[in-house]
Amino acid sequence: MNIYINGKQIRLKASQAIGKGGEADVYKLGHNRAIKIFKSPDHPDYQGLSQERRSARERLLEHQQKLRQFPTNLPSRVVTPETLVTDKQGKTIKGYTMPLVENAEVLLHYGERGFRSGTIDNKTVQEIFQDLHQTLTKIHTIGVIIGDFNDLNVLVKGTDAYLIDADSFQFNGFYCHVFTAKFVDPLLCDRAASSPIMQSYHNQDSDWYSFSVMLMQCLLFVSPYGGIYKPKKPSQQIPQAARSLNRITIFNPEVKYPKPATPYQVLSDDLLHHFYQVFEEDKRIKFPRSLLDCLHWQKCPSCGVEHARKNCPLCTNLHVIPSISPIGTKTVRGTVTAELIFQTEGIIIAANGSQFSLQWLYWDNGEFKRENNAVVLTGKLDPYTRFRLQGKATLVGKQGQVITLDPDTFPDRLAVDNCGKQVQFDTNAIARYWLYNGQLLRDGKLGAEYIGDVLNNQTRFWVGSQFGFGFYRAGNLTVSFVFDARGKGINDRLQIPFGSGRLLDADCAFSDRFCWFFWSMQERGKTIQHCALITSDGRVQALHAGDEPWLQNLQGKCAIAHFLLCGTDAGIVRVEVNDDRLFVAKEFPNTEPFVDANTHLFPSTNGLYGVSQQTIYLLKMS
Repeated sequence: MNIYINGKQIRLKASQAIGKGGEADVYKLGHNRAIKIFKSPDHPDYQGLSQERRSARERLLEHQQKLRQFPTNLPSRVVTPETLVTDKQGKTIKGYTMPLVENAEVLLHYGERGFRSGTIDNKTVQEIFQDLHQTLTKIHTIGVIIGDFNDLNVLVKGTDAYLIDADSFQFNGFYCHVFTAKFVDPLLCDRAASSPIMQSYHNQDSDWYSFSVMLMQCLLFVSPYGGIYKPKKPSQQIPQAARSLNRITIFNPEVKYPKPATPYQVLSDDLLHHFYQVFEEDKRIKFPRSLLDCLHWQKCPSCGVEHARKNCPLCTNLHVIPSISPIGTKTVRGTVTAELIFQTEGIIIAANGSQFSLQWLYWDNGEFKRENNAVVLTGKLDPYTRFRLQGKATLVGKQGQVITLDPDTFPDRLAVDNCGKQVQFDTNAIARYWLYNGQLLRDGKLGAEYIGDVLNNQTRFWVGSQFGFGFYRAGNLTVSFVFDARGKGINDRLQIPFGSGRLLDADCAFSDRFCWFFWSMQERGKTIQHCALITSDGRVQALHAGDEPWLQNLQGKCAIAHFLLCGTDAGIVRVEVNDDRLFVAKEFPNTEPFVDANTHLFPSTNGLYGVSQQTIYLLKMS
């Protein structure tokens, strides 16, 4: 792609891509700069999408004036346009350059337990929001409104919160026309709709509403309208997307609170009361800074929960007594027998199973231990370190390097490509697989064996027992591929319809014959979960998109033959395919006490292993 900056031609390569959203692609430009290029109506992501093409045309037209009038006095935490990117004649604006905030993470991940567990405490979250509060206050002071304020346009570096996507800010008669359903103020929307549809423009109060939504998500790992609404009268049931419009929050007695979330009683009375007034009673004010400044967090020595009260509300007010069952304890519920295999006060961070055995790695008090309690290394948890298990070996990947720790041999090191902040490697029973310099490699008899070429530092992949799957998306380029676990060459003829939005997460589950590929997209202000059933020869047999409980979490699913087992807060469900349609074929409600949406499932000749954050159960379902 050729563009011009101050009359100088710049050629952008797909390998420079560092971000891809619904409206623009972002590339790295030198050491500390980035360049944002707006998608044109003929962008490949908009193929067959007439509404998106029309919106792109209108957006580009408005930017010709809006970016030339952009405020120059915004706070330093706002990543603002610096130099306009144009066509050769310098007349048509195509994008802009901006400072690059390196080694930062989107705020979205601070609301995910898996990302934060053992690494980022609530005191850190509090400091992040104190910083964000100060920036938002300054923005409003100069008459600017963020508008589409959400956890993807906040970048966190340490405890500093930076605001990006500033080109959508609202100022000087230029309105923000986009919104994110999870964060939009319902007072601006049509209450009779089945999902949020804006009828009024964003304002300062709606910015603070979004601030409150993000704060709750990051402190409790649940949004104000999370959980499952199960009214006693079936006639009162409404779509999940309409709950904010009807103010049906986690405080509603007919909402089942998510099992992986932190109970809201850990918050101070004042903060809890504020959330209740905002989400239940439509109170709109500037978020009181004192609610953040007066929070004092402590960790309960009994149950380990972080709370902002004088005494632990779970052990005292709710009369919850932590139960410690002996290993081997069996619990029978209906047709399900659950045997406790392992439990820890630390965190289980990796597991790998076969039909004959299960291996796991857990972290406790600064030590990383295997299932036989052998210490493999010491140190702190890090959200960007990846672990894989291969028999006795423990593979640790971080910052372009993978170290294989095996009790029977010396440590082995591999240089590995990153994709974002994650090193790209995987294992199965026969080999290690990794990316390096744009090549997909595998262990061979004489060293690394070449499998095929991919896009350097833009590719993600996974491998099963028989074959693997991967993809890369950068700028105008989107490629998906499969490869044989033992052979050479990649098959990149399959077409995965990722969509035009921003990719949030992705994962895979493999059986011998199938790959179940899951991905989450932010599209037109909504988060949509997708699943593709892919055969080993690269055919897409079925596609599914939705927000069903079995798709709530992309990780941890168990593929067996032609079906899939998934953990949900209501128990395990079995998903099957009929022609090209995926559907829940069977539910196992008696497994509910032993699993939740975050449980990882592994098959066994004796049953099914359920691996949660601190426990492992062997489940037998008759």
